[in-house]
Amino acid sequence: KGTIHLFRKSQRSLVGKLTHEFRLVAADRRSWKILLFGAINLICIGFLLMWCSSTNSIALTAYTYLTIFDLFSLVTCLISYWVMMKKPSPIYSFGFERFEVLAVFASTVLAQLGALFILKESAERFLEQPEIHTGRLLVGTFVALFFNLFTMLSIKNKPFAYVSEAASTSWLQEHVADLSRSICGIIPGLSSIFLPRMNPFVLIDIAGALALCITYMLIEINNYFAVDTASAIAIALMTFGTMYPMSVYSGKVLLQTTPPHVIGQLDKLLREVSTLDGVLEVRNEHFWTLGFGTLAGSVHVRIRRDANEQMVLAHVTNRLYTLVSTLTVQIFKDDWIRPTLSSVPIANNILNLSDHHVIPMPSLKAADNLNPVTSTPAKPSSPPPEFSFNTPGKNVSPVILLNTQTKPYGLGFNHGSAPYSSVLSQGLGIPGIGAAQGFRTGFANVPGRYGTNARGQPRP
Repeated sequence: KGTIHLFRKSQRSLVGKLTHEFRLVAADRRSWKILLFGAINLICIGFLLMWCSSTNSIALTAYTYLTIFDLFSLVTCLISYWVMMKKPSPIYSFGFERFEVLAVFASTVLAQLGALFILKESAERFLEQPEIHTGRLLVGTFVALFFNLFTMLSIKNKPFAYVSEAASTSWLQEHVADLSRSICGIIPGLSSIFLPRMNPFVLIDIAGALALCITYMLIEINNYFAVDTASAIAIALMTFGTMYPMSVYSGKVLLQTTPPHVIGQLDKLLREVSTLDGVLEVRNEHFWTLGFGTLAGSVHVRIRRDANEQMVLAHVTNRLYTLVSTLTVQIFKDDWIRPTLSSVPIANNILNLSDHHVIPMPSLKAADNLNPVTSTPAKPSSPPPEFSFNTPGKNVSPVILLNTQTKPYGLGFNHGSAPYSSVLSQGLGIPGIGAAQGFRTGFANVPGRYGTNARGQPRP
């Protein structure tokens, strides 16, 4: 039986957890400004949607979606403040920085979905173009432009500011950059505003408002209602082209990829680490972007047996910490094993060289064994080497001759070499004395010259 807890605290629901975290963020005074802009944004969106319905303008609807995107950016800014307040937990050991990356990715993807919805509605309007009322079209344009610019320039949104600088440029920024270089060539004072590249959010707000102004003028002058649909398509394409590079960049961060602009610096640092005293190998290295501007990584370092682990760890961390803020280094010592020499049993007849005149060799027909003279594998199809020592004849297996063995050949000669005492007794130890043929052959009863028999008589 377990203990009964009378006042046990019930676990919070999802809504309760969100309310608790919102109160934590709202307690910071820096977030009051964001909450105020969020409330004004909701009011502005409500008015703009009513004006879109009264004017029947899809171009104004596409421009209103940019104001809705501003609301998403304010929510992302609140999440950024919440991330700075939270500390790493056992579940989220790397912290909560990926939440703001996820918020940026979700905001840009929702903006692109809105642009696709506008493109779909515009394709239907080309078939049947409705009448556009311009009564509140221009008013709604300036209200949305003023509020968007005021929000972007008043609130310091760190996640979107970082993404807009780190992501690749959109096609709208590239075209405006070409125009800006021409203008700055005439008026150099504008280079600080237009160069190196304009803020993509400010640029799309100005471009959308310019498209709506052109729409208002053409409808008022010529009642050309199709220009409203064309302006809606233009605003949707600009929105999609501006948000797409940011979605790609934040998506790569979520996939834990290595940023391309730091690969060269990482390779340089790893080469420096591999040259440290005691380091033998650096392997299993993996580096990824944890959050916006935060790089994490892990690496395995193999060191010598006599190296100091703490000293090597300190040097490696000191080198990599300049670029990788969250680093995990695993040090392990070298685990090499001294190779053992395998001994092969040798036959006794090979070791006892005093009992033989010829070193025994394996059969020349064996293809799998090594020839002890040449140390090369003997092939069945190739003849034995002619330069092998003590070979009685070509293609003939050697014969082992023992000292004590005598084999008569039918001629009455003793086969075998004469002992050294008998050789010296015959005067063979002194040059020029004794039978030269006996010294050469080692046979005692061999005739002194060719053409005579054993008795010294000439042959018939």
